[in-house]
Amino acid sequence: MMYLEHFGLREPPFRITPHTEFFFAGANRGATLEALIYAITHDEGIVKVSGEVGSGKTMLCRMLLEKLPDNVETVYLANPMLSRDEILFAIADELHIPLPDERSHLLLRALQERLLSIYATGRQVVALIDEAHAMPPEALEEIRLLSNLESNHHKLLQIVLFGQPELDLRLGETAMRQLNDRITHHFRLEPLRRDDVGVYLMFRLRAAGYHGPDLFTKGAIQRISETSEGLTRRINILADKALLAAFSDGVHQIDCRQARAAIRDAQFKPLSRRFGAPWAWIGGAAVAAGAIASAAYLAGSRHAASETPAAPTIAAAPVGGAAPVTVAPEPGPVAMPVSAPTSVAIAAPDPSGVRVASGGAEPPLSLAERIAATEDWLQRTPDSHYFIQLLVTDAGSQREVLDFMANNARVLDARQVRVYRSRLSGRDRLGVIYGDYSSREQASAALAMLAEISPSSRPYVREVRKLRAPRLAQGLDDAALRQ
Repeated sequence: MMYLEHFGLREPPFRITPHTEFFFAGANRGATLEALIYAITHDEGIVKVSGEVGSGKTMLCRMLLEKLPDNVETVYLANPMLSRDEILFAIADELHIPLPDERSHLLLRALQERLLSIYATGRQVVALIDEAHAMPPEALEEIRLLSNLESNHHKLLQIVLFGQPELDLRLGETAMRQLNDRITHHFRLEPLRRDDVGVYLMFRLRAAGYHGPDLFTKGAIQRISETSEGLTRRINILADKALLAAFSDGVHQIDCRQARAAIRDAQFKPLSRRFGAPWAWIGGAAVAAGAIASAAYLAGSRHAASETPAAPTIAAAPVGGAAPVTVAPEPGPVAMPVSAPTSVAIAAPDPSGVRVASGGAEPPLSLAERIAATEDWLQRTPDSHYFIQLLVTDAGSQREVLDFMANNARVLDARQVRVYRSRLSGRDRLGVIYGDYSSREQASAALAMLAEISPSSRPYVREVRKLRAPRLAQGLDDAALRQ
């Protein structure tokens, strides 16, 4: 990031990927986290967390994964489009429940037996389901049935649903009343109020190593607050662009000039008054109708290392690798330096991904060779280690796996990419994983840099012991799977 040295920062303060060191406990976020932990650990049934796009739901989910007690085992479901059977298979996979076939009633019985055995050891299981508003109706019905799994006195599976406000509407439908009645706690992540925005900005700066006076003037904070409508993702994008503009101007404070430059470059459209609920934090002013501009969602936060601008007028590269745009705040153009994407090598090198000879790198491993190398890695890696789950697909979708690795080759260290093959209830699957970390904290820090790796992938942290479920002993045909 070019402006880090200019402002005395050790790392980017306004990345849009969730990084738990930057969790803002103000604006009721910390209280919500504590309430969630209490609800989960005190047998409170289904819990729902709703909030607008960019309000901080994913960050809250990541904090839960880190802060829940050690006796709570987590199952994270990132794909909302799973069918009802696939939900059972996914949970069974996490809990190591093999079955001879795909009959869901047998799987449900085996799941209950496994949950009872976990409960008998003094542990409990919680399923965190992201993007629940997009789940098919039959999948939501399966969630209701899963909530019925219980011992004589306790629920065996706690469930937390994360979703956009559409989830509230869906659960209000007559067909969903049985599920809605089982929800014991409803949490809503509201946008930050105007008074919270300035505090949030300084918190992020301090967390990134800044030690100076306030960087943002009251006028800049007001404009960022109004344009972002209190959504933390939008605040991060605008603040990052404003810092870049100030760096280009050669100044050390962000005023209305830099804020206006950031606002013009972001091109956010105002939120509509969704579901008849006005945004009270604006002070009662009506919000103009309109959808969130999908183009304004700037995925990713990878930036090049600091460098000196080569010319006085350079196009801006917005956060997240969006196309460079020249920003021209009044009265004349503001030059913003280019920030090009760079490769991310997070974990230490491992010989399981590429073959290196004295004369240079040899051709990459075939898929079958990579699977064999992953089996070897699993044999020598402690159960207590962690990795990042990147992709899971049917075993017949080898092309999807190869395309995924090729499309993300610039971001992923090939030596840390591993592929495994597993069988669950008669279904063969391929999984792509990344890295080897001795603690969840290390894995979460790496995950923060990979969260937007691919629109079709929702990476999450897993323990190595959860991958030691029965896998197919036989390898894939090398000729059929060779790259």
